[in-house]
Amino acid sequence: METSSPLRHSTYLRRETSTKRSAETFSGTSNRRRIVVVERRLTHYRVPFYNRLRALLASEGIELQLLIGTGTEDEARKQDLARLDWAIPIPTFHFFGQRVCWQPFGAYARQADLVIVNHENKMLYNLWLLFFRRPKRLAFWGHGRNMQSQSPGGLKERFKRWTVAKADWWFAYTDMSAELVEIAGFPRRAITVVENAADTREMTELCEKIRPQDLQSLRQRWQLDRGPVGIYIGSFYPEKRIDFLLAAAHKIRQKIPGFQLVIAGAGLPQEQEWIDRAVQANPWVHYVGPLYGTDKAAGLMLADVLLNPGAVGLGIQDSFVSGTPMLTTDCGLHGPEISYLRSGVNGVMTATDLDTYADSVAEVLSVSETLARLRDGSLESAPRYTIENMAERFHQGVLACLEDIC
Repeated sequence: METSSPLRHSTYLRRETSTKRSAETFSGTSNRRRIVVVERRLTHYRVPFYNRLRALLASEGIELQLLIGTGTEDEARKQDLARLDWAIPIPTFHFFGQRVCWQPFGAYARQADLVIVNHENKMLYNLWLLFFRRPKRLAFWGHGRNMQSQSPGGLKERFKRWTVAKADWWFAYTDMSAELVEIAGFPRRAITVVENAADTREMTELCEKIRPQDLQSLRQRWQLDRGPVGIYIGSFYPEKRIDFLLAAAHKIRQKIPGFQLVIAGAGLPQEQEWIDRAVQANPWVHYVGPLYGTDKAAGLMLADVLLNPGAVGLGIQDSFVSGTPMLTTDCGLHGPEISYLRSGVNGVMTATDLDTYADSVAEVLSVSETLARLRDGSLESAPRYTIENMAERFHQGVLACLEDIC
């Protein structure tokens, strides 16, 4: 897999030219260009990104219009929605059991120099724009395919691959996403890799403030012994493979008698029942509920390893900012952010086999040099995957796309 620098590909080779022309007219009649970004729903972790992107584009004389719809009833229960005073709400209609969505925003698209939409089959209005009401320039933002599809060869995924090459530009989440887009027939020169990230500034600062006495206090509160600690932090749903995690923990405990497992999070009842039974039967398994802020930072700093044998997404950034190496498997369920993990350097990925995974965790915990190397690699990765860098990459991609029109 190609490794990119923080500002990479042909997008950035034309930065000087793009910047010079950014204040000039695009259409010949106006000095201000406009891009439209459409989000079906706005989550909290996207807010810092959009604020930063808006400022960067404004410095180039480009207006950002962020159009925000509403999520489904199920998504509303997650309580992760956010608001931006400057964002524009648009009507949102869900049909067929919330499996498809119609968000009409043609009036905004017609006035834009560039429209950026998520590459999702369910977004019917995006398809309408793509085939019937094409704006001046249309860009996709996404993964290139459904990373967790149960039927990668099915009709929906085949249709999604077919539409990949129909846009004028691509904003790919990661290098892995860019490769999928290119394989589907889209030219590499028109792909911007944004390296998707959440805002890690607060968690980084919290981790830096954790003192040894804070860790000792937390160890006592969680009733932990002095042995090594593996921690899981995240939601509980099938793709996270909680049952695999618990089975692996037993095997690790057999190899390292002092090993302890801490589980933090919340989710579906089935997975919660497995955890509750494990806690009742094993005094070395500890469930501590969801963790936030200082408690989450202290939990990460207390643990020796971060265990997630199932789907990995932006949670990998917790590993980087805390220096707690993540160990996962090649389960085929990961989000594109898994490409940030370099096995043996800033984390470990094993085969999706129970014994192999448990053996690898036990080895990392048993060899201090290996654990130290992985910790250093994790910390070294943190400065690369930030909101600031992501916004800058996206900003440069917008400039390159607009320049490509002229």
